[in-house]
Amino acid sequence: MAIVDAMHDPTALADLAKYRSTFHLPACTIANHCFTEVNQLGSPNGPFPANDAGWSQEISLDLDMVSAICPNCHILLVEAKTASFNDLAASVDTAARLGAQAISNSYGGSEFSGEVAAQSHYNHPGVMITASSGDSGFGPQFPAASQYVTAVGGTSLARVGSTFSESVWSGAGSGCSAFVQKPVWQTDTGCLKRTIADVSAVADPNTGVTVVYKGGFYIFGGTSVSSPIIASVYALAGNSRLALYGRFPYRHLQGLRDVKTGSNGQCSPLYLCRGMSGYDGPSGLGTPVGVSAF
Repeated sequence: MAIVDAMHDPTALADLAKYRSTFHLPACTIANHCFTEVNQLGSPNGPFPANDAGWSQEISLDLDMVSAICPNCHILLVEAKTASFNDLAASVDTAARLGAQAISNSYGGSEFSGEVAAQSHYNHPGVMITASSGDSGFGPQFPAASQYVTAVGGTSLARVGSTFSESVWSGAGSGCSAFVQKPVWQTDTGCLKRTIADVSAVADPNTGVTVVYKGGFYIFGGTSVSSPIIASVYALAGNSRLALYGRFPYRHLQGLRDVKTGSNGQCSPLYLCRGMSGYDGPSGLGTPVGVSAF
C-alpha cells in the first residue's frame, strides 16, 4: 500500500509508532520491513526533500489511515521533491514500479487542457489508484478526473444512538470533467464526460479522524482522509491485480452504503452536487460496507 505526498516529514516514523501503539495495532517499522520511505526516484537512502509542516501533516494523516483500515499492510511512502504536479505524478510512477498494489493521492487542483495526456501517470493496470475529489465543494479537480483512478468523495457522520448516519460533506469535490472521456462503467446521463466521484468515505473535519502529528493528537478531515481510506480498502480486499481501474464498485453495489442526503453546492443536474438515492457526484456510489465492493 503506497501513499504519495510531497516534501519530507521528519517525524513520520515516530508518529506512526505512537498512533499504532495507542490503538493496539502491530508495529510497522523499517526493521520489520513493514514501512519503507523513499524519495521520488525510489531510493530509501535519499536525498529526501526539504521538511514541510503542511505536507508533514498530510503524510501523518495518510499513514494513520492506512494503519487504521489495513493494519497488516506494508506501507510505502513516496515523497515527491516538490508539490508540483510533475513531481507528484512521477512519484506515482515510482510507487507502481516498486510494486504497490494500491496507491493513494491526497492532492488535486483545477482541471487543465493537458490532463488527458498527463493522466498516463495514473494508468497502471492491476494497481488500484485513488485520488481525493477536493475540499472546496462542487467543481471537478484533477487527478480525480482521470479515468484511471477511483475518485473519492466525502461524507459527514452523525451518531444516532449506537449507530451512525451519513450525508454528503459540504466540502467534498464533485462534478463533470471538461476534458476526460467517460469510462464505460459510468452510466449517468447528466455528464457526457468523466463524472466525479466514484465512491466516498468520511471527510468532514467536524466528524473527522484522530491523527498523530509531531507526537500530539489532532482531528483531521477533508478528502485527504477518504482517499487513503478507500485505497486501504482496496489493499485489504487483495483484488488489485484482477480489478480494472475504478470499475469494480460499479459491479458490486451491494457492498456500498448509499448516501442520500446533503449537498456540496449549486449545480445542474442536481445529482452532481446533491446526495441522492443511487449514484450522485459528491458521494459517488456510496461508502464501503466491508470490502466486497472492492
